[in-house]
Amino acid sequence: MRFIASLGYCCLFVSLCQATSLAADESKEALQKLQEFVGQWKASGGPDGRSKSVPIWSETIEWGWKFKSEDVSLVMKITGGKYLKGGELRYISDKKIYQLDAVDIKGNKLVFTGKFAKDILTLERLDKKSDERQQLIMNTAAEGIRFLYRFKKAEEGRTLFTGVYIVQATKEGESLGAAQKKNECVVSGGAGTMTVSFKGETFYVCCSGCADAFKETPEKYIAEFKAKKKK
Repeated sequence: MRFIASLGYCCLFVSLCQATSLAADESKEALQKLQEFVGQWKASGGPDGRSKSVPIWSETIEWGWKFKSEDVSLVMKITGGKYLKGGELRYISDKKIYQLDAVDIKGNKLVFTGKFAKDILTLERLDKKSDERQQLIMNTAAEGIRFLYRFKKAEEGRTLFTGVYIVQATKEGESLGAAQKKNECVVSGGAGTMTVSFKGETFYVCCSGCADAFKETPEKYIAEFKAKKKK
């Protein structure tokens, strides 16, 4: 009986590990649709629509991959922002939605969830204090050279969202990025912009997060990369 019970626990453990691995693979695949976000951006922000109380400012944005065990995410860091400091974007595989755990300029955590459709990521949250619905919309343009995000809100009892502010950014080193699109990141599959080496072979990665992941388990990513190239 003890042997059967132990065998049952082992089977359950293996099944859980496989399920976790599959969820991680699905999350990575979903986040790869947003690969053009990855990189450093110089941005300017200002009022969107009829908003008059929003100032004009400059900020820098950096998107990069983060791999921690089976947890895969895209991390956004904002320097000089008037409203947001950054956030961490994940794909919740069992709900089939994207979730952004954003942090505002005051350090408050704001959780947005939503979908990616027609090359646009649309995320929403409900502010429980004001019953105001808030929306973040993100997308790239000009073949990945431009990145935009805008914030909208719908006050309590209203269905239509009104623009509050918009941030428009250009990827740093635009010409360099365009020249290196043929170099594929060994970890994420995106556009490689920096090199890493292992046993005399050189590969490309798209961000510091992918570089760290590669250095941790180079054999794994090289094997996956070369297998994909053979297909």
